[in-house]
Amino acid sequence: MALLDNLAKAAKDFFVEPDGEAPAGAAPAPTGPVGPAPPLASLPTGATQPEQRHLDHIAGLLAGDGRDFGAFTKMVKSLAASGLSGPLLYQTAFNAFAAVTGTDLTSLLASADDLTQRLADDRAKVQARHREKMGDAVPPQGPPSALARLREQEAQLQQAVAALTQQLTDKSQQLTDAQQQLRQETAKTQAALASYELAHAAAVAELQAHQQATKSFLKM
Repeated sequence: MALLDNLAKAAKDFFVEPDGEAPAGAAPAPTGPVGPAPPLASLPTGATQPEQRHLDHIAGLLAGDGRDFGAFTKMVKSLAASGLSGPLLYQTAFNAFAAVTGTDLTSLLASADDLTQRLADDRAKVQARHREKMGDAVPPQGPPSALARLREQEAQLQQAVAALTQQLTDKSQQLTDAQQQLRQETAKTQAALASYELAHAAAVAELQAHQQATKSFLKM
């Protein structure tokens, strides 16, 4: 009786979704043989939870006619929430799903492949658009993205800053050379003046000495 109650509850959850409540697909994941999720590489720093708009987008991709693998997983989750697990969970879910929809296992697995391919194709489109936004790829038509234009502006400004930095380096070297030359010329000019002053002082002293001697020895 417990199994029938679980099955009845799962069928009810499968077909009826009360307004304002999350669908049965939002129930806790089953404890059956579910494979590990693929690793998420190159995620931006701090990205730990998907945004609701992305969850809604993915849900739209997986939406079907109620006879596909997405609907089957919904029934699996409903039964798992009722306490079933392992092979019994999936066998019971498939039996109930097949009885309701008439879907056989081959068609069900083909539907799973279709959903997987649908997700892969959508991811490829999103990543291609992301590369265009980042400026890593040129869009086939239309202007480049705002981010690509900012990258180009950044590159131009970096080149301008590099040119100005080189000019500043060159001017700084010219200033250093000019200051050194100024010091050398100043020292040279000061030395020349000092030399002249020595010569001048010697001449004045000699002249005064001879003048004094003349006045002393040759009195008029």
